[in-house]
Amino acid sequence: MWGLLLALAAFAPAVGLSLGAPSASVLGLAPAATTEAPVSTPAPRSSPAQPPAGKENGTSEQHIRIRVIRKKKVIVKKRKKLIRPIPPVTAMPSTTARPSTTARPSTTARPSTTTSPVGALDIPEKQEPGCPPLGLESLRVSDNQLDASSSQSFGLGPHRGRLNIQSGLEDGDLFDGAWCAEEQDVEPWLQVDARHPTRFSGIITQGRNSIWRYDWVTSYKVQFSNDSRTWWGSKNRSTGMDAVFPANSDPETPVLNLLPEPQVARFIRLLPQTWLQGGASCLRAEILACPVSADPNSLFPEVPMLGSSDPLDFRHHDYKAMRKLMKQVNEQCPNITRVYSIGKSHQGLKLYVMEMSDQPGEHELGEPEVRYVAGMHGNEALGRELLLLLMQFLCREFLRGDPRVTRLLTETRIHLLPSMNPDGYETAFRRGSEMVGWAEGRWNHQGIDLNHNFADLNTPLWEAEDDGLVPDTVPNHHLPLPTYYTLPNATVAPETRAVIRWMQRIPFVLSANLHGGELVVSYPFDMTRTPWAARELTPTPDEAVFRWLSTVYAGTNRVMQDPDRRPCHNQDFSLYGNVINGADWHTVPGSMNDFSYLHTNCFEVTVELSCDKFPHENELPQEWENNKDALLTYLEQVRMGIAGVVRDKDTELGIADAVIAVDGINHDVTTAWGGDYWRLLTPGDYMVTASAEGYHTVTRSCRVTFEEGPVPCNFRLTKTPKQRLRELLAAGAKVPPDLRRRLERLRGQKN
Repeated sequence: MWGLLLALAAFAPAVGLSLGAPSASVLGLAPAATTEAPVSTPAPRSSPAQPPAGKENGTSEQHIRIRVIRKKKVIVKKRKKLIRPIPPVTAMPSTTARPSTTARPSTTARPSTTTSPVGALDIPEKQEPGCPPLGLESLRVSDNQLDASSSQSFGLGPHRGRLNIQSGLEDGDLFDGAWCAEEQDVEPWLQVDARHPTRFSGIITQGRNSIWRYDWVTSYKVQFSNDSRTWWGSKNRSTGMDAVFPANSDPETPVLNLLPEPQVARFIRLLPQTWLQGGASCLRAEILACPVSADPNSLFPEVPMLGSSDPLDFRHHDYKAMRKLMKQVNEQCPNITRVYSIGKSHQGLKLYVMEMSDQPGEHELGEPEVRYVAGMHGNEALGRELLLLLMQFLCREFLRGDPRVTRLLTETRIHLLPSMNPDGYETAFRRGSEMVGWAEGRWNHQGIDLNHNFADLNTPLWEAEDDGLVPDTVPNHHLPLPTYYTLPNATVAPETRAVIRWMQRIPFVLSANLHGGELVVSYPFDMTRTPWAARELTPTPDEAVFRWLSTVYAGTNRVMQDPDRRPCHNQDFSLYGNVINGADWHTVPGSMNDFSYLHTNCFEVTVELSCDKFPHENELPQEWENNKDALLTYLEQVRMGIAGVVRDKDTELGIADAVIAVDGINHDVTTAWGGDYWRLLTPGDYMVTASAEGYHTVTRSCRVTFEEGPVPCNFRLTKTPKQRLRELLAAGAKVPPDLRRRLERLRGQKN
């Protein structure tokens, strides 16, 4: 047996074998394939026959694990051997800031850290449940609170060791996807300074986010300090020895480990013990921690408070809780609210909409329709909660008589769809805010990304423009659905079909869809005009309007306007005012923004609300304060531009589907069924033309000022003689003499 083990050890470097990695019970998501017998300390990486240095009171039986790694698959085999008891190593206090580990082979036993540091704060016997994240992922923990023993490069520095942080496209840039220690660092560690006494209760880890490399830590220890010099470790309850926690078996799945006993300290260190053979010691992390009141002399900085003065329901709502909350808002404000469904998800969950207006349930002539859509990606939960908070806020403030809210609800019809992808959200909700990872729950139950699922109307429009067919033969607006898209077997999600029918039924003017994972507002076009381009500036004819709308939201969002904030992941959007053309960021064929613009009258942007896709519940009050004014101000932009009614000059009835064209802007809008229209424009003088089938075209000048609008711009159209004749003949009436003479003259001119 030992001959086989030694042969395997010698062969390990050639085939990627990793010998002797430790483990403990997995409280997170470690797959069964990597579950291993717990041991107190890890074995050296290259010597399976040598007992681990620093092991106390060795047992008569130990599991030796042989990992055969083929690409990303880890195969675990177990063998047993008998060993003699090992003399205990005397623990020696250490005052050095560099902790000792056994991550790499060593011929001598290094001193361990103290087990009961002088001046340690009292540690509670019972763990306090529900400690929130310290804030590595949400960036509440600043870069200068993170430190490490070493780093491979600046882009792999400790400031990148944040849960779910995303890398750039190229390894070696300033935005790599983890903290990675130097290869020669035999005692790597990542340290977090909480800046005040904190009760640490758990750790969540991931590997390195990269499209080029596989790097993740498979086990680690945890140490604590009050002064960053004297450290003590987390101990197993049963053995009293340093606990070794199992880490990751892939780069993306978050793994949670709760501490055997919560520890009160200021500093916490993660000490990688083993990592993927052939890879590097790389990890991303979040720390679960509760603040404590243990600073009577005010020696530490005050803990920043996360909160809001608005008495709203600040928590994450699953489908049942969301439905219940919307019902409660409707019952509290029955005169200004209506809850309706636009369809069902793949699993049969209704897509509920909250309508808010002084006349709910009907389109009032001259009153614009606006919408917010959230939860298109089910794991991007902040937008969902912000819309639930917004409906509560509007109801409450309307009852209190707030003039801004009252005007908004009497002059606008607002539709709030908090969950476009309820199936995906339920998946993410069950995993939890820190454990859902970057992608789980993003897609609907069919595995469809809803933001790539709308009909591609960009390509037929651009092809027609290249052939010179726009706008005489092919319109520059309200492009029809392609035939392939309407087939029964087309890959179109039921959620997407429901939203398209909703768009076609209501004459929306303005919209925003709320996402998460970044801090930026992107506007159409989202798809690059060059087919093979991954990113390319692709503006619409309404570039000025879209930039204005995007800047309004970004300019009133508290975090986006923070000059000291750091980038979320791999791009610093603050350099561009936190506004970007979608295609110039990354191409998205079939996006809802592009579809809204080309198939309906609606101008729509995407708001990336937060670096953290699924913020912890205790961060919701602050996120509400960050976005409250921006949500209200954006809705008010529907009054920017011109608006009016196109009527029949003889009957004074509104003309539906009349085309409103603005000279110099190659994109038209149409009137609703009552003849009313809204055309978003930035300040300036415009020549506006109204046309309808069977009517003479009318053009007039309309001036948009910086004063709040919209500016009235009405039209009265006269029927053409041909249309009048057609209507008279259809009614069986005689043709009037003047019309008959005019028709005869026209025939003569034609002959």
